[in-house]
Amino acid sequence: MSTPYKTYKPFIGPFDPCPPIKEKIYSTPPNLYMGFQPPNLPQFSPKDALYRGTLWQPLYDSYYSPYERAKE
Repeated sequence: MSTPYKTYKPFIGPFDPCPPIKEKIYSTPPNLYMGFQPPNLPQFSPKDALYRGTLWQPLYDSYYSPYERAKE
């Protein structure tokens, strides 16, 4: 599985006080699927690299809340 978003189904107890979230989603970073960093990766400009938090384009992963996206 090399998708950036994974899901799992947590245990839902019979006496939980809150309404249950039946499926939880979490994000995995792209560097988990890369192994060693290959040579000559494409790079962002220095200004974009500071904004995005990484110099290399394949390692960039824009974060958004999967729960907010599901509401759209």
